[in-house]
Parts: sequence; structure tokens; C-alpha cells
Amino acid sequence: MKRSGPLLTLLAGLLVGLFMLSLNATTGEKSTSSYVKQSPSTKASPSTAPTRTTRPPSPTPSATPVPAGVYTGRTDDDSSAVAITVRDDKAIAYVCDGHNIESWLQGDVKDDGSLRLTGKGGASLDGKVKGTKEIRGTAHVGSGNYAFTIGRTKKSSGLYRANSTVAGARIEGGWIVLPDGEQVGILKRDGKPSPAPRIDPETGAVTVDGQQLTARPVTP
Repeated sequence: MKRSGPLLTLLAGLLVGLFMLSLNATTGEKSTSSYVKQSPSTKASPSTAPTRTTRPPSPTPSATPVPAGVYTGRTDDDSSAVAITVRDDKAIAYVCDGHNIESWLQGDVKDDGSLRLTGKGGASLDGKVKGTKEIRGTAHVGSGNYAFTIGRTKKSSGLYRANSTVAGARIEGGWIVLPDGEQVGILKRDGKPSPAPRIDPETGAVTVDGQQLTARPVTP
């Protein structure tokens, strides 16, 4: 009795197995790739830089303007008197020893409270306001230098001037009336200096060679 039946069955099974192996090798199994949708990135908020506190610059000391008015006083060596009249940004000064030395000066007042005045013959005056009632400085008249500290005057004291003609002579007078009532001035007759006669500070009246004149307050 032939035993070919089981052999054929075994052979058929091997063929089916080989076929299946061949099929798997050629087709394979598709790999599934998953796509992960990225969530939209959150917009990065700008980093907040630490706030740097900037200290405001120290304020520049405000300039002290020279208050308008008349400032009078004596020089530090007590040899002469000085008067300065200030109005707006202009100033006129008079330096006088009451005998033969005098000078009229004028110029500008700067925003920082300083003043530089000039006069005939190279005369000059440099000053600086101190506080609100005082001017300190130095006057240069002729060959002399006169340091001074003068204060703002009250009524009656101040700076006066007169120009006229008396008995055919040209009269030029300058007066500084100090707060204590003292008067320092020079009167010129045709350019020749001499001590000035007293004036009435209330009216400016002054008598020169028997003729009454009026000395007027000096303003820039």
C-alpha cells in the first residue's frame, strides 16, 4: 500500500508556508506614521526689562538777577564812595573820592547777576550781586583799584547828577548820597574839579555860585 497521501499533504503544507513567507517579504506591513499637529506656539511676550530709574539732573542753581534800584556805599579802604543804578539789564555807576578822582561808568547786567561797566580813560568796574541787597566788586579808576561792598539804598540816598551853565562856565556835578546822609561828590567848572556843594536829596536843589540848579536822580 503506497504512503503517498501523507507525503503529498506535507508537501502541500510546505508550499503554502513558503508562499505566505514570500508574500510577507514582498509586501511588508505599512508603518503608520502619526502626524502630531503642533499647537501654535504662544507668542513670546517681550521680556520686561527692569525699569531703570534715571535720576533727573540736579537743577542748575538759578541765576540771581540784580534787583533794580540804587546801590551805594564806601570802598573797602574808605577812600571813596561808589554808587550803582540798575534798571532792567543796564547799569550806571559813579566812583568818587569827593576831591579830584571820579569816573562815570556804564554797561550791561548779565543773567548770572554779574556786571561789567566801563568808562573814560580805561576805567572799569566788575561786580557781582550777593543775595538780593548787595553788590560786591572792584572799580579800576586811573591807577587805583577800589574794592567795595555796597547795599541797596532807601529813599533819599542815591546817585544824582547836574549839568548846566552858570556865569558862562560849564557845570558838571555828580553826587552820591549815602544811607547815613553823608554826601560825596565833585563839581566841575569847565572841567576843573572841586568838592561839590550839598544838595537837598528830597528835591535835588543845589546852589552853585549863587544860582540854584537841580541835581536829578541817575537812571540807565
